[in-house]
Amino acid sequence: MSWLANLYKTYEKHTRDVGQFEKKKNNREYALIPVSHTTQSAHIEVNLDGEGNYLSAKVIDKNEGSTIIPCTEASASRTSAPVPYPLFDKLVYVAGDFVQYCGEVKGTPHTDYMKQLRSWCESPYGHSKVKCVHEYLAKGTLITDLIRDKVLWIDSQGKLIEKWTAALEAERGEKPDIFKVIVSDQSAAFIRFAVQVPGEVESRLWRDPSVQQSFIQFYEMSLVEKDLCYVSGELLPYADKHTSRIRNSADKSKLISANDSDGFTYRGRFRSSRDAATVSYEVSQKAHNALKWLIERQGITVDGRVFLVWGIESLDMSDPLGDTFSLYQDEDEEPTGGDSTHKEFANQVRRAIGGYRYDGDYASNVIIMVLDAATPGRLAMVYYRDLNKEMFLDRLQAWHETCYWQHRYRKSADNKNITFIGAPATRDIAFAAYGPRANDKIVKGLIERMLPCIIDGRKIPLDIVRCAVNRASNPVGLDEWEWEKTLSIACALVNKTFEREGFEVALNTENKDRSYLFGRMLAIADVLERRALGREEKRATNAVRYMNAFAQRPSRTWMIIQSNIQPYQARMGTDAGYYNRLLDEVGAQLEAENFTDKPLSGLYLLGFYSQRNDLYTSKKDKEIGTDTEQDQENNEQGEIV
Repeated sequence: MSWLANLYKTYEKHTRDVGQFEKKKNNREYALIPVSHTTQSAHIEVNLDGEGNYLSAKVIDKNEGSTIIPCTEASASRTSAPVPYPLFDKLVYVAGDFVQYCGEVKGTPHTDYMKQLRSWCESPYGHSKVKCVHEYLAKGTLITDLIRDKVLWIDSQGKLIEKWTAALEAERGEKPDIFKVIVSDQSAAFIRFAVQVPGEVESRLWRDPSVQQSFIQFYEMSLVEKDLCYVSGELLPYADKHTSRIRNSADKSKLISANDSDGFTYRGRFRSSRDAATVSYEVSQKAHNALKWLIERQGITVDGRVFLVWGIESLDMSDPLGDTFSLYQDEDEEPTGGDSTHKEFANQVRRAIGGYRYDGDYASNVIIMVLDAATPGRLAMVYYRDLNKEMFLDRLQAWHETCYWQHRYRKSADNKNITFIGAPATRDIAFAAYGPRANDKIVKGLIERMLPCIIDGRKIPLDIVRCAVNRASNPVGLDEWEWEKTLSIACALVNKTFEREGFEVALNTENKDRSYLFGRMLAIADVLERRALGREEKRATNAVRYMNAFAQRPSRTWMIIQSNIQPYQARMGTDAGYYNRLLDEVGAQLEAENFTDKPLSGLYLLGFYSQRNDLYTSKKDKEIGTDTEQDQENNEQGEIV
């Protein structure tokens, strides 16, 4: 129950935001919903006057369709059964002339809706604007008025058109607005109301706090049975049914449900669902509404799986799924580049995370939650952590300081490459391991597997590291930019795997590891041939073409590479002297018994990257006058050929 308690606390801490609409980056609106309310995407807005007379109507743009609507327990969890919402609803409920234009319906949805609405209006908490809606709908002319205003459209038989076809477009012209916002036929349109009253600033009933409070007080009258709430520990009216539409307005899955009263009857363990656990109506409403709000506000959704991180006191937390560069967004200084030491990089990470340490309550908690649904009706919590804020930031800092390498795949506002040192984002790790065409099912699975590595300090699964290393070892099958990105991410994963060895981007000439030395030799051969080819030649070098075979059979493949680069050594003449001496120097460090065809570990990528980076940025080349124009450009821009 801790997750419910934390969501309830979050709601209580942010009651000032209740009913306040905000906009996402895609301009879609969302809000923290009041108790006894939910959200629904409306399609048509009907305007009435203070006497309950029809004024006008319009089709609502998709970005403005999010509507806070009053709801009961039954309507909030309705599926196929005709249970009306108290105020805003579909045409089949609110329109008295629905049968005239759409045919017979199952049950008595309009009668049930009007009976419920009348009960609200006649209660001590009735609202004048709601009474206007009741007076208008009692006339039974809603669809007729909408057809007259060309909001809804009928066919030659006088029935609502189910689907706009090419034939209709050829006959009547441009596609009507209602068919642009609704995925099914017109009869499924959701209606909301606005009442124009002189002197009243807010006419939109879904944004009027007085209307919301009126329904909350009215519905509380029906909540009389009390039980012990397992979350608050108090005797309160209990929730018989819990909220759905948690991930989005079309989501029917629930986190809490009990429908086993027939058949298995709770497997013989309980007589009723309340024997297992009881949650009060207030706690259930506030906790679920807080969860919906947080998902809309800062959740990341991949193929239906929601990844959510928030702080109870301060909602905004550093994203554990993002890369290190995202930590620098609030920093005035530039991110560390290729020449910085690991100590400088670590200090910058600490400064970036330090801003979150002192934002809000120092001792507050951070919640990490992952939600997904295996079936349409059941929502599961596949990952949950409740951490002290300080512990969360310490673990996040440790991740960024250990799973790091130099990356160049970020772009600035003017589309230039940005070089930074740090950890890659989990989504980029997925694409590095499985390719850019990896579907969302694979991506969400990898992100879920990486979370314990970031939050709990577990080791990165070896299959992920191997996949990234294998793709980085096959540059011929990738575009250059994709290979460079895959290479740097694979290096970061390998560096994390060999964390105790403490590898850095800077070249380590003292490292005698077999794989690391072979990687250095491959990089020297690559740079030598690239500089011999010149700036205009874009084809892959022998080192790059044989990279995959080299990782599997280094001794045999190296002899092929070395024989193939001899013409380039001859072409460069004395300019190749530095590279020849460097090859001899690295080869001398390789013990004779290690010069075998035993496959290389991922460390060879670190040796390859560090040696190549050193050659392109080293001042030694300039001292012997071997820089080509392309090399000078690389040194200035920090890019690799």
